[in-house]
Amino acid sequence: MNRNETRTLWISIFAALFAVFLLYSYTQEKSSQLTRQFGAKDRVVIAAVDINEMQTIDETMLQIVERPQDFIQPSAFKNPEDIVGRVALAPIRKDEQILENKVMEPGPLTGLALQVAPTRRAVTIPVDEMRGVAKLIKPGDRIDIIAALDVGRGSNQRREVKTLMQDVVILATGLRVVHELPRLFETQGSNEYVTNLRADTNFSTITIEATPKEAQDLIYILSTSPSSLFLTLRHPSDHQKTNLPVSTVESVLGQVNPATLQQQLRQPASGGSRR
Repeated sequence: MNRNETRTLWISIFAALFAVFLLYSYTQEKSSQLTRQFGAKDRVVIAAVDINEMQTIDETMLQIVERPQDFIQPSAFKNPEDIVGRVALAPIRKDEQILENKVMEPGPLTGLALQVAPTRRAVTIPVDEMRGVAKLIKPGDRIDIIAALDVGRGSNQRREVKTLMQDVVILATGLRVVHELPRLFETQGSNEYVTNLRADTNFSTITIEATPKEAQDLIYILSTSPSSLFLTLRHPSDHQKTNLPVSTVESVLGQVNPATLQQQLRQPASGGSRR
């Protein structure tokens, strides 16, 4: 190799190294610019695949990536070991950050007893589509309980409808309990089946929270006229209780004696949950 060729080679090498240096400087500058704009990077756990609701999460479903801190959600997991073995409470799409409120530790079932507030009682009442708001209720919802009862005897017997309890918390619908993982394990032979109870509408009973006196009244009605109880659903933020007069055929037709109406309105409002 002659002198010119050697010089040309060294010039080419120097130019290549200079280009690499310029590229490195540019990337570092852009990285610093992004860091100043969006904050330093940190690692976060994302879903490597689509994870279905009520699916148990394993390590193959997770991936660790680096994201600018401003793009990482506050409750996102940073360590996959904290997620493996948990259950997805809602669908998690691929590349979505895994959040604490999207997963739950299966663990042993806590049962219903710990969900009942002190001094309260859990009472189960039957429901169907007509009496139970088309079964569009779930644990944690708040309801009013209304009774339609026949009072009086003989020719004086009449039907009265009365709101017995207001702002009552539902502890369970069938097998699904509030604050508990909503799935059911069943074994048939060597096969194990997991039923998602979140969308289950096959329940025929609900369990509510009541005072001992309210529980006693409900059991009396259930023992004498079990089909006379009806539910109405409340907005979650509505905790107002009002005194409502008894509904009769006269009140529906607007033929109630004003004195009788005032007497009914003076009665205290029905109790409910204190939560």
